[in-house]
Amino acid sequence: MKLCDLFGKGRTVFSCEVFPPKREAPVDSIYQTLDGLKDIRPDFISVTFGAGGSQVNQTTQDIAAAIENQYRIPAMAHLTCVAAGREDVDRMLEQLKASGVENILALRGDVNPDYPPKTDFQYASDLVRYIRARGDFGVSAACYPEGHLESPDPVSDIRRLKEKVDAGAQHLVSQLFFDNDDFFRFLERARIAGINVPIEAGIMPVLSAKSIQRMVSLCGASMPAKLTRILAKYGSHPEALREAGIAYAIDQIADLIAGGVEGIHLYTMNNPDVARQIAGSISSIRTV
Repeated sequence: MKLCDLFGKGRTVFSCEVFPPKREAPVDSIYQTLDGLKDIRPDFISVTFGAGGSQVNQTTQDIAAAIENQYRIPAMAHLTCVAAGREDVDRMLEQLKASGVENILALRGDVNPDYPPKTDFQYASDLVRYIRARGDFGVSAACYPEGHLESPDPVSDIRRLKEKVDAGAQHLVSQLFFDNDDFFRFLERARIAGINVPIEAGIMPVLSAKSIQRMVSLCGASMPAKLTRILAKYGSHPEALREAGIAYAIDQIADLIAGGVEGIHLYTMNNPDVARQIAGSISSIRTV
């Protein structure tokens, strides 16, 4: 099933993201995560692309194949320009197709200083176009409610996004954000620009002050006053912060669905317990 076909059926699409285990962790640990996610039956699960190195990237494909074939949940495998040249992409597409994985998230990716970046594809739009020309894949792309860190202004950012859609992206997943108004303003700009594909809102629960500060520094997401107060109050109390962070994420999702968002993409950080708690809290409002 192509992911774009999940939308427009009178309910909010709910999907999850997982990442391959770190090199020092056993590969089988990802299946504990997937076992914990299968009962909430997300509409699809995406698998991130390892930050360089063929072993990690092969693991991404293997996990996507397991999601598709063992768990019977549609999978979306990530591919990045910086880690894959044309030959790499051709090989990966062949393997994904053979394993029944029909959906790919095409990204430029972040440069890892330990691995020289590939240069065959300069922008995500180049990779989108290449994949669409080489097989019947559903191709998705990323979007940035507050603008990409390297974008000079919101107008330029939307132009780049339109290039991805014009190249063949059929579905968009947003970077994490914590202020829903940022997403709604972005969505309005995108629709005015003629970007009419489904757009999912990316939500990351705040479970650790250290990890969320790192993520914010990497992606440039702003911290609204409400979330800043939560971190100040509960940042040194892990259990309290976990509860407050999950509550914040649920509140975000409820407001987004009330505002008509087409889909919620949950960045699980491989934590199935948190995903189950959030999914259970929003199960009714997704279908209203």
